[in-house]
Order: sequence, then C-alpha cells, then structure tokens
Amino acid sequence: MKKIDIENTEADAGADDPNAQVDPAAEPLVQIETGTLTPEQLEELKERAAKADENWERLLRTTADFDNFKKRAAREKQEGIRYANEGLLEKLVPVLDNFDAALAAVQTGSTDSTAAQSLQTGVAMIFQQLKKVLTDAGLEEVNATSQKFDPNLHEAVSQQESKEVPEGQVLQQLRKGYKLRDRLLRPATVVVAKKPA
Repeated sequence: MKKIDIENTEADAGADDPNAQVDPAAEPLVQIETGTLTPEQLEELKERAAKADENWERLLRTTADFDNFKKRAAREKQEGIRYANEGLLEKLVPVLDNFDAALAAVQTGSTDSTAAQSLQTGVAMIFQQLKKVLTDAGLEEVNATSQKFDPNLHEAVSQQESKEVPEGQVLQQLRKGYKLRDRLLRPATVVVAKKPA
C-alpha cells in the first residue's frame, strides 16, 4: 500500500513559483491509487477539502470587501474635495444677505443725509462681519506699513527717495497682502524707501 504525504501537498503546490495560483481544474498533485486509502485518511482528505473550500470563500468575500472599501474611499475623497469650502460658504451667505439689503436700501432713492449715513454704517458693519468670517477661517492680513521690506511677504513695485524713513523700509502700502495661516496667499504691494541721491 502506497502512503500519501498529505502534509506536504499544499507546500509543494507553490514551491517552484511563489506567485503561482492554484487552478481547481488542474491535475491533482498526488496520484491516488483507488482502494489504497483507509477510511481515516479519506475522512481527513474530506475535512481538508472542506477547509480549503471555506478558505476560498473567505478569500473571495475579503477581496470583494476590500474592492468595495477602495471604491467607497475614492468616492468619499472626491466628495471631500468637492465640498471642502462648504463651511466657509455657509458663513458667507449671511454677509451676502446683508449686501443685498444694503443695495436694496440704495435703490429706494432716498437722498437725505440720514439715509446716506445709515447706508455707510450698514456697509461698515457688513465689512466687519466679512472680515470676522475670513479671520475665523484662518485668513490674516499682511501689514506692511512701517515694516522692513521682506521679499517673502512683500512685493516692491517701486522705490522712492525719503529722508524720514530708513532705506529698505516700506514707505507706502498700495495693496494689502493676505496669508492663510502660515501660507502666503498674496504679497502686499509696497513702495520701498531708498536714500536720497
């Protein structure tokens, strides 16, 4: 009677190629002579076959779950990018409402000084509301006035002679600069002082 080494049949299947896939329709690795197995060996083979089927089903389920996870993660990433500014825009909508109200007040045609004063006050309030929303979102002004010129924060458009201001200092700020936390969004446009000729 020929003895079959069942323990090594699984290890021998991929010994030559670690990436080899087992084809269920392929020839069996061990030729079994009929009538040479004991009932215990036959029962052990059936148990191993059942365990292999169970592992195969588990692999298929795990692969399907992983594919679904990848698709869901990609979809959530796209939605995150698409709606990244949602919170900021929700805070800006009331500012737009106030601008609409101010424009409607201007169109009523009232020309007295009281209406002009109330319109100016309303626009100033809207401006402060907008600044607060943007500051809460991380926007900071780059204040260049009376500062030493810094090419990392300022953009010099011209130089002007000055006796009052030391050379290399900002003489005038033409346009404000802005940072988003530590990242520069727009440099401040400035005029830099230089020594008189």
